[in-house]
Amino acid sequence: MSEFILKARDLNKFYTQRSGRFGFGTKQVKALDNVNLELRHASTLAVVGESGSGKSTLARCLLQLQPLDGGSVFFQGRDLAELPANELRKQRRHLQMIFQDPFASLNPRMKVGEIVEEGLLIHDLGTKNERFEKALKMLKRVGLAESDLNKYPHEFSGGQRQRIGIARALVLEPKVVVCDEPVSALDVSIQAQILLLLKELQQEMSLSYIFISHDLRVVRHIADEVAVMHQGKIVEKGSIQEVYESPKQQYTQNLLKAIPGQKRQLA
Repeated sequence: MSEFILKARDLNKFYTQRSGRFGFGTKQVKALDNVNLELRHASTLAVVGESGSGKSTLARCLLQLQPLDGGSVFFQGRDLAELPANELRKQRRHLQMIFQDPFASLNPRMKVGEIVEEGLLIHDLGTKNERFEKALKMLKRVGLAESDLNKYPHEFSGGQRQRIGIARALVLEPKVVVCDEPVSALDVSIQAQILLLLKELQQEMSLSYIFISHDLRVVRHIADEVAVMHQGKIVEKGSIQEVYESPKQQYTQNLLKAIPGQKRQLA
């Protein structure tokens, strides 16, 4: 078996924007420009860059939530775009996402138990009782209680809502999880708790993470490797140590200098 569980080859994605003085013209914006990356089994690849660099577009294209204009995504050696619809549906349970905003990503009309069970129901996994037990077990694992099953998202804090989002993604026992800015909406003290939880769950479940972030301070605590994005391109890749201690690109150096306490080290 390949050491890489997920590979992206020459990914391209274009958006059409209105342009000109009165907005009558159009121009193409390249959100992804020949992006290549590899994710190792049971490791974390961070994709970092400023807002608008293409990180979130990459996340959604990797999971086939948005169509690509070119390139291929291989999961366990298979090109996802080449799979029949029923086979792609089966593979989707192994490719899950934790979203940035833990409130907007949870259905306010559904109880927490229903939210966590929903993926199991969609993929027709287990009996009603088995789905309930699995959802309860995962909810407890992320630090919530059985009594929380019948509550609604608005009854929880931001950190607790993100725990619900994590439980919803991991109840399907995925192999790859894309974490799209999963702690950026949380207080710093809560960020540390969520990062620790993600690392513990990764070890327990042999998860492979793609961790999308604009914050290199956060990335340092969770990632094994880093890919730096700028204007839709990967401009630098390497291990945490390589990128943080010997950044090659000026853009990466500037991102590192923006971290409090880093300016002196990189001067």
